[in-house]
Amino acid sequence: MLTRIPVTLPDRSYDILIESGGLAELGTRMGSLKLGKKVLLVSNPDIFDYYGKIALYSLEKAGFDVSYHLIPAGENYKTLESIERIYDTALDRRLERSSTMVALGGGVIGDMTGFAAATWLRGIHFVQVPTSLLAMVDASIGGKTGVNHPRGKNLIGAFYQPRLVLIDPAVLKTLPEREFRAGMAEVIKYGVIRDADLFDRLEAAPKLDRFTDLDRELLQTIITRSCQAKADVVSEDEKESGLRAILNYGHTIAHAIESLTGYSAINHGEAVGMGMVAAGAIAVRLGLWTEEEARRQNALIRKAGLETRIPPLDVGEVLDTLTTDKKVKAGKVRFILPTSIGTVEITDRVTPDLVREVLAETGK
Repeated sequence: MLTRIPVTLPDRSYDILIESGGLAELGTRMGSLKLGKKVLLVSNPDIFDYYGKIALYSLEKAGFDVSYHLIPAGENYKTLESIERIYDTALDRRLERSSTMVALGGGVIGDMTGFAAATWLRGIHFVQVPTSLLAMVDASIGGKTGVNHPRGKNLIGAFYQPRLVLIDPAVLKTLPEREFRAGMAEVIKYGVIRDADLFDRLEAAPKLDRFTDLDRELLQTIITRSCQAKADVVSEDEKESGLRAILNYGHTIAHAIESLTGYSAINHGEAVGMGMVAAGAIAVRLGLWTEEEARRQNALIRKAGLETRIPPLDVGEVLDTLTTDKKVKAGKVRFILPTSIGTVEITDRVTPDLVREVLAETGK
């Protein structure tokens, strides 16, 4: 069954298509968009070994002239150097402004491919084919693209919307369990910030930490409702001038954790889980929500197999990293904090002393 979720924007509207087995229809779906014939597929070696042939065959069958570029897996390759190598392949293959870059992979591949597409020849077409749960429910939607700076995550980038997001839930069967759990952090985030019913469904599920433990209906619900939530927010606030900032719940401290642990020891979803625990504790201290609500959130994070204790970090370095966060406004760090399960607010009332207290409380 095909599910279509529109992302409605003033200039670059597009569809999210969710369909089991849909990867084999990539060429057909792209063919309907009237794109140029040249396509550069960007992936990593592991994903390409599993799904590269299916994607290439589908594109070639639809009449596209396809080449590919592989980037080693890992957040530590999310750099300008990797982007330059994509440019080299784009130049070698003579990509034109009518050409398309296709991201086949997780959030790292999607972010880099989108940034390369946004900046090659001042912007060419871009299609997202996410293969991780985290990318399906979050990173592939909304047009945030970019790379990391050594001193901060995603500080270099652009808003650049894809022409299409094609989600095939069947590819999750080859996703490592750790990566599946990382994606569940973003799903839980949607429950906390916008969808109390989704939160309740996650609480009612027997298990959440493995793909094989989720029935097909629950998986479809998780992906569809998460995508719909993000599509709704992005449609209302494309470039994060207001509402869209709520999608960063848990991410403020998460980005500091990732940066200070070298983008390798802790992956993005794991850091988001820890960041949500910290944000929840801050909200309790500010009287925004109850200890019981924080307990329910943290229990759900643990149910997804995620760590809730923050690793030992230098608090001064954490505070310094927070000042480089993209949500800083007028010199103040803005936090997204829950006021109940299903609603959040944006505030700059979080003091450095409060962050210190919460890090001590939630640290290992």
